[in-house]
Amino acid sequence: MNARQRRGVLFLLAAAGLAVAVFIAVSNYVSQVESQVGPKVTVYQVSKPVDAYLPLGASNVEAIEVPRRWASPTAVTSLRELEGRRVGFQLAAGTVVTSDMLIPSTDLSPTEREIAVNVDSVTGVAGRVRPGDRVDIVAVFADVPGLPKQARVLVRDVRIVSIGGQQAVTVDTEEKIGDTRDVVPVTLALEPKDALSVTYAAAFAQEVRLVALPGDVGANRSEEVDEFDASDLGGKAVREEAR
Repeated sequence: MNARQRRGVLFLLAAAGLAVAVFIAVSNYVSQVESQVGPKVTVYQVSKPVDAYLPLGASNVEAIEVPRRWASPTAVTSLRELEGRRVGFQLAAGTVVTSDMLIPSTDLSPTEREIAVNVDSVTGVAGRVRPGDRVDIVAVFADVPGLPKQARVLVRDVRIVSIGGQQAVTVDTEEKIGDTRDVVPVTLALEPKDALSVTYAAAFAQEVRLVALPGDVGANRSEEVDEFDASDLGGKAVREEAR
């Protein structure tokens, strides 16, 4: 083998080594990219703004693919999980829906009904109640003609089903028209007759309060007072028209 042939062989060996090096570099790069991106998974995002408590479905959510490693562990990956479900706050377009956003499915007994009442930081026990907690519902009636002003326990030992996000509602008062206040919708599980009384109180009572209960709600509460008015302070109830 002469010198020219030896140089040719060396060039071939160098080209082969360079090709192997390029292959290894490309393989490493692809492997690195795959480790960062990895397989993709289908999640669902809101395709247009959705107001609180509107049902989700094919009309307002859309499927997108994202790398599995970047998807939230609670991201919803099936449209069936979303159909008809609701969230307790407004969602902006492009928001990826996760299971912890969804209002829990109902677990009512055959005799229970769901009803939502608006509470604020005072009437709602300052946010200290959670779904599954038990509360008493107390109404303050102050503007019922012919009846003494009183506070009355409407229902005892009521289970909280869910608590929505904060919303601003318009409240018309004698002092100001179109005033707004921040409220939180609380959904309660009630027997039908109790649901009717709470609905009436929510519409006509001056105030509806939640009263948080201790853990031993099964204790004897027969000695507790159910209603209170001015006569309990030693005064005398006077009909409004008699003033």
